[in-house]
Amino acid sequence: MSDLSKSERHVLAVLVDNEAGVLARVIGLFSGRGYNIESLTVAEVDAAEHMSRITIVTKATPAVVDQILAQLDRLVPVHKVVDLSVDDVRSVNREMSLIKVASTGEKRVEALRLSEAFRARVIDTTHSSFVFEVTGTPEKIEAFINLMRPLGLVDVSRTGVVAIARGAEGM
Repeated sequence: MSDLSKSERHVLAVLVDNEAGVLARVIGLFSGRGYNIESLTVAEVDAAEHMSRITIVTKATPAVVDQILAQLDRLVPVHKVVDLSVDDVRSVNREMSLIKVASTGEKRVEALRLSEAFRARVIDTTHSSFVFEVTGTPEKIEAFINLMRPLGLVDVSRTGVVAIARGAEGM
Protein backbone atom coordinates (compact mmCIF):
# COMPACT_ATOMS: atom_id res chain seq x y z
CA MET A 1 0.00 0.00 0.00
CA SER A 2 1.46 3.40 -0.96
CA ASP A 3 1.82 6.33 1.46
CA LEU A 4 -0.81 8.26 -0.53
CA SER A 5 -3.42 5.57 0.13
CA LYS A 6 -2.75 5.91 3.89
CA SER A 7 -3.54 9.65 3.83
CA GLU A 8 -6.27 10.77 6.18
CA ARG A 9 -8.06 14.07 6.68
CA HIS A 10 -6.77 15.98 9.71
CA VAL A 11 -8.17 19.10 11.35
CA LEU A 12 -5.44 21.06 13.12
CA ALA A 13 -6.15 23.89 15.56
CA VAL A 14 -3.24 26.28 16.08
CA LEU A 15 -3.26 29.01 18.75
CA VAL A 16 -0.91 31.84 17.71
CA ASP A 17 0.03 35.44 18.47
CA ASN A 18 -2.21 37.81 16.53
CA GLU A 19 0.47 39.80 14.76
CA ALA A 20 1.61 40.56 11.25
CA GLY A 21 3.39 37.73 9.46
CA VAL A 22 2.31 34.85 11.72
CA LEU A 23 -0.18 33.40 9.24
CA ALA A 24 2.44 33.64 6.48
CA ARG A 25 4.93 31.73 8.64
CA VAL A 26 2.45 28.96 9.43
CA ILE A 27 1.37 28.64 5.80
CA GLY A 28 4.98 28.84 4.66
CA LEU A 29 5.70 25.73 6.72
CA PHE A 30 3.11 23.86 4.64
CA SER A 31 3.98 25.22 1.21
CA GLY A 32 7.72 25.00 1.75
CA ARG A 33 7.44 21.27 2.40
CA GLY A 34 4.85 20.52 -0.25
CA TYR A 35 1.96 19.85 2.16
CA ASN A 36 -1.46 20.69 0.78
CA ILE A 37 -4.03 22.73 2.72
CA GLU A 38 -7.62 21.81 1.91
CA SER A 39 -9.19 24.46 4.15
CA LEU A 40 -7.93 27.38 6.22
CA THR A 41 -9.75 29.67 8.65
CA VAL A 42 -8.27 32.23 11.00
CA ALA A 43 -9.71 34.73 13.45
CA GLU A 44 -8.80 36.54 16.63
CA VAL A 45 -10.12 34.61 19.65
CA ASP A 46 -8.72 36.68 22.54
CA ALA A 47 -8.31 40.43 21.98
CA ALA A 48 -6.83 41.05 25.45
CA GLU A 49 -4.07 38.46 24.90
CA HIS A 50 -3.74 39.22 21.14
CA MET A 51 -4.31 35.56 20.26
CA SER A 52 -5.73 34.08 17.06
CA ARG A 53 -6.80 30.58 16.19
CA ILE A 54 -5.94 29.04 12.85
CA THR A 55 -7.87 25.96 11.77
CA ILE A 56 -6.17 23.98 9.01
CA VAL A 57 -7.58 20.97 7.21
CA THR A 58 -4.99 18.85 5.46
CA LYS A 59 -4.83 15.34 4.06
CA ALA A 60 -1.66 13.43 4.91
CA THR A 61 -0.26 10.22 6.28
CA PRO A 62 0.07 9.89 10.07
CA ALA A 63 3.87 10.28 9.80
CA VAL A 64 3.53 13.51 7.82
CA VAL A 65 0.95 14.89 10.26
CA ASP A 66 3.27 14.10 13.17
CA GLN A 67 6.02 16.01 11.34
CA ILE A 68 3.66 18.96 10.66
CA LEU A 69 2.62 19.08 14.33
CA ALA A 70 6.23 19.03 15.53
CA GLN A 71 7.27 21.75 13.09
CA LEU A 72 4.29 23.95 13.99
CA ASP A 73 5.04 23.50 17.69
CA ARG A 74 8.57 24.85 17.13
CA LEU A 75 7.42 28.11 15.52
CA VAL A 76 7.92 31.00 17.95
CA PRO A 77 4.47 32.66 17.60
CA VAL A 78 2.68 29.30 18.08
CA HIS A 79 1.35 28.67 21.60
CA LYS A 80 -0.44 25.38 21.10
CA VAL A 81 -1.23 22.88 18.34
CA VAL A 82 -3.96 20.24 18.56
CA ASP A 83 -4.98 17.59 16.04
CA LEU A 84 -8.75 17.60 16.48
CA SER A 85 -9.19 14.56 14.26
CA VAL A 86 -7.36 11.96 16.33
CA ASP A 87 -9.37 9.24 18.06
CA ASP A 88 -8.79 10.46 21.63
CA VAL A 89 -9.97 14.03 20.86
CA ARG A 90 -13.69 14.30 20.23
CA SER A 91 -14.54 17.45 18.32
CA VAL A 92 -17.30 19.32 16.55
CA ASN A 93 -16.61 20.45 12.96
CA ARG A 94 -18.73 22.90 10.99
CA GLU A 95 -18.52 24.92 7.83
CA MET A 96 -20.77 27.58 6.34
CA SER A 97 -21.37 28.14 2.66
CA LEU A 98 -23.30 30.45 0.39
CA ILE A 99 -24.68 28.68 -2.67
CA LYS A 100 -26.28 30.45 -5.62
CA VAL A 101 -28.75 28.55 -7.80
CA ALA A 102 -30.38 30.07 -10.87
CA SER A 103 -33.43 28.24 -12.19
CA THR A 104 -37.10 28.56 -13.03
CA GLY A 105 -40.12 26.31 -13.03
CA GLU A 106 -39.84 22.81 -11.61
CA LYS A 107 -36.08 23.09 -11.04
CA ARG A 108 -36.66 26.19 -8.91
CA VAL A 109 -39.33 24.39 -6.86
CA GLU A 110 -37.03 21.35 -6.43
CA ALA A 111 -34.10 23.53 -5.31
CA LEU A 112 -36.31 25.16 -2.68
CA ARG A 113 -37.68 21.77 -1.53
CA LEU A 114 -34.16 20.33 -1.16
CA SER A 115 -33.00 23.43 0.72
CA GLU A 116 -35.68 22.75 3.34
CA ALA A 117 -34.51 19.14 3.71
CA PHE A 118 -30.95 20.40 4.32
CA ARG A 119 -32.15 23.21 6.61
CA ALA A 120 -30.58 25.73 4.27
CA ARG A 121 -31.73 29.31 4.69
CA VAL A 122 -32.74 31.41 1.69
CA ILE A 123 -30.84 34.66 2.27
CA ASP A 124 -31.45 36.25 -1.13
CA THR A 125 -34.00 35.64 -3.82
CA THR A 126 -34.88 37.02 -7.23
CA HIS A 127 -37.34 35.82 -9.86
CA SER A 128 -34.67 33.53 -11.29
CA SER A 129 -32.24 32.75 -8.46
CA PHE A 130 -31.72 31.89 -4.81
CA VAL A 131 -28.74 32.29 -2.52
CA PHE A 132 -28.80 29.62 0.15
CA GLU A 133 -26.85 29.61 3.41
CA VAL A 134 -25.92 26.10 4.52
CA THR A 135 -24.15 25.26 7.76
CA GLY A 136 -22.97 21.81 8.73
CA THR A 137 -20.27 19.26 8.21
CA PRO A 138 -18.20 19.53 5.03
CA GLU A 139 -19.86 16.31 3.86
CA LYS A 140 -23.35 17.81 4.28
CA ILE A 141 -22.36 20.91 2.33
CA GLU A 142 -20.78 18.83 -0.44
CA ALA A 143 -23.96 16.73 -0.69
CA PHE A 144 -26.10 19.87 -0.99
CA ILE A 145 -23.82 21.33 -3.66
CA ASN A 146 -23.94 18.09 -5.66
CA LEU A 147 -27.75 18.08 -5.54
CA MET A 148 -27.87 21.71 -6.73
CA ARG A 149 -25.62 21.11 -9.78
CA PRO A 150 -28.38 19.79 -12.08
CA LEU A 151 -30.81 22.39 -10.71
CA GLY A 152 -28.78 25.42 -11.85
CA LEU A 153 -25.80 25.81 -9.52
CA VAL A 154 -24.08 29.09 -10.40
CA ASP A 155 -21.62 29.86 -7.61
CA VAL A 156 -20.31 28.57 -4.28
CA SER A 157 -18.48 30.34 -1.48
CA ARG A 158 -17.28 28.31 1.52
CA THR A 159 -15.80 29.45 4.81
CA GLY A 160 -13.64 26.44 5.45
CA VAL A 161 -13.87 24.22 8.50
CA VAL A 162 -14.01 25.53 12.04
CA ALA A 163 -13.61 22.98 14.80
CA ILE A 164 -13.52 22.81 18.56
CA ALA A 165 -12.90 19.99 21.01
CA ARG A 166 -15.91 18.72 22.96
CA GLY A 167 -16.08 18.83 26.73
CA ALA A 168 -15.20 21.36 29.42
CA GLU A 169 -11.50 21.78 28.58
CA GLY A 170 -10.26 24.70 26.47
CA MET A 171 -7.55 24.51 23.89
